[in-house]
Amino acid sequence: MKKLLGALLLAVLIPLQVNAQELWKEGEQYEVIADKATDKPEVLEFFSFWCPHCYRFESIVDVIKQKLPQNVKFNKVHVNFMGFTTPEIQNFATKAMMAGRVLKQQDVLNKAIFNYIHVQRAHITSINDLKNIAVVNGIDGDAFDKQIKGFGVNSLALKNNKIIDEYRAHVNSVPTFIVNGKYKAHFTRDMSSDDMVDLIVWLSQQK
Repeated sequence: MKKLLGALLLAVLIPLQVNAQELWKEGEQYEVIADKATDKPEVLEFFSFWCPHCYRFESIVDVIKQKLPQNVKFNKVHVNFMGFTTPEIQNFATKAMMAGRVLKQQDVLNKAIFNYIHVQRAHITSINDLKNIAVVNGIDGDAFDKQIKGFGVNSLALKNNKIIDEYRAHVNSVPTFIVNGKYKAHFTRDMSSDDMVDLIVWLSQQK
């Protein structure tokens, strides 16, 4: 009897495992954009503070970051080619994000910038506006100024823009997720937020 139950259970589990493996299909939920994956697993989220969809997607991004394996690095890449404002202002926002990263306040500052644009409906016209957002949200103004002018933040901003250049052919809208340098995720209309999270996590484990 036990052998029979075991066989029946195995018969049920095997199809479930196959279905799980076939859930995400190349050309539908993702595409391959490179021959080789990066040496270390990583998720790049290309986004813009001015993008309404990126703002709404932040709650899903939080879940993705929580569910990614510890060996997977998650990196936000702020684009500078959106038409909502000038490239100069967008690059200022990139530098502000990097200052927040160095000061261990990136999540706080990112949320504050998103809220300033999409909730308060305010306009960013200079780096001083970004400094004021930082200060209002508990970041020391002098520390922010020091980082904005520092070599470290400028290097991080240049690296951010270099990543944009590297993947620009594959990033024509935001948010866009590039995983392991090899896979570009496609979120279809029938996918739930949980599906989107599961897709990114699954892609992060692919070579």
